[in-house]
Amino acid sequence: MWKGRFSADTADEVLRFTQSLDLDWRLAKCDIIGSIAHARMLGHTGLLEEKESQELETGLRQVALEVESGDFKPRIDLEDVHMNIESRLTTILGPLGAKLHMGRSRNDQVATTLRLYLKETLTRIGGQLAELEEAFLALSARDEATLVPGYTHLQQAQPISMGHYWLAHFQAFSRDARRLLFALEALDECPLGSGALAGSTLPLDRLYTAEILGFHKPTENSLDTVGQRDYLLDIHGFCATFGIHTSRLAEDLILYSSQEFGWIRLPDAYCTGSSMMPQKKNPDVLELVRGRTGQFVGHLVDLLVNLKGLPSTYDRDLQEDKRGLWESLDLVEAVFAVLIPLLQKVEVDVERARDGFANGLLLATDVAEYLVLKGIPFRQAHEQVGKAVAWCIREERPLASLSTGEWKALIPEAGEDLPPLLDAGVAVARRQTYGGTGFSQVVAQRVRAQAELSGFRKSLSAIRASSITL
Repeated sequence: MWKGRFSADTADEVLRFTQSLDLDWRLAKCDIIGSIAHARMLGHTGLLEEKESQELETGLRQVALEVESGDFKPRIDLEDVHMNIESRLTTILGPLGAKLHMGRSRNDQVATTLRLYLKETLTRIGGQLAELEEAFLALSARDEATLVPGYTHLQQAQPISMGHYWLAHFQAFSRDARRLLFALEALDECPLGSGALAGSTLPLDRLYTAEILGFHKPTENSLDTVGQRDYLLDIHGFCATFGIHTSRLAEDLILYSSQEFGWIRLPDAYCTGSSMMPQKKNPDVLELVRGRTGQFVGHLVDLLVNLKGLPSTYDRDLQEDKRGLWESLDLVEAVFAVLIPLLQKVEVDVERARDGFANGLLLATDVAEYLVLKGIPFRQAHEQVGKAVAWCIREERPLASLSTGEWKALIPEAGEDLPPLLDAGVAVARRQTYGGTGFSQVVAQRVRAQAELSGFRKSLSAIRASSITL
């Protein structure tokens, strides 16, 4: 494609080093969609005769069928997906195929193709994320009345509704959903027509092309268009944060299903055994979900470092922007494939969970707040209850087993109305602050969460509706 300027063919080792077919062949369909839009625009502006524009579109559709069937075998000497498609089109149409690239550079072509591909991929990922959120809502409804210990510093803190616990993870992934929508919004501009960096002297209609391709608008500045990859950073940011959220979930489930905790039961189909120890049930799937989070973070850092030292507009370094991106996007979908069905089969051992906080020490805060309502300053109440807890530990007495007389001996302000409050179910039900673990609050949270999930799905549907297809 550049033989007019060079007197020697590109060395084979250079071809092998610079080719990007291993990275960009997956973009073939979207590249053809962008080329069809470009061909239509060339006919619309009179740069091509209408018949020529239609013939180009027909030829491009033939190439698309060959790609889909696997009959099209790309050549490494043509370097990338774009030149392979253009070469095949020229073989089919002759000199007319060579007209397609007028007013276009591979710089704005790949930026357009990549955005089309990512729009399709991210909306699909969004659908899977909605399924994951739905799984948490179902678990919350199922386990709303189930009591489990809540932890801080991995030490028992206060009793909570398990339905409340599942909604905590829903909230994390709901924020990921908003990040995903932001990433989709960030790429919703059409680069086509920006050329290599300065636009074109030809009368291109960028608004027309953007409309055909379902973009909100054309990009504003041709220099910025071909060099910026901020929208990829947004996607990597989504992937990295999603990975951290899945890692935290996996860590919880691994811990709570261990023999020492034992109140989460993982499905056998999503665990493995030991090659030596017959009794083992290992949470390998969750460990790999946790372990692969580092790849998300690494690919984000990789792109940040790549972009850090580049001068403005296009540099060949940007060819590498897709290597980590593909791995992160593929890994997100791989995580969904195992995590959603695993969650749908997770069980809670209700009795084992209650046994875990039988000593009642999780209710110490309830005693302190009881005293606050009696007019005792919180710090004083905290100290009194702390001493009572220390006595219970020394005497090996569950907190809830103390009689009114014993409470009065420890805390003179205690009355007969205190012992009835020292029940885990009562304690959970009384936590009625907005967003708290009280049973009615969990129901209200779930209603709001369902509305948020519905809004997310509507946004994804609107994005899908704006997308062009062959």
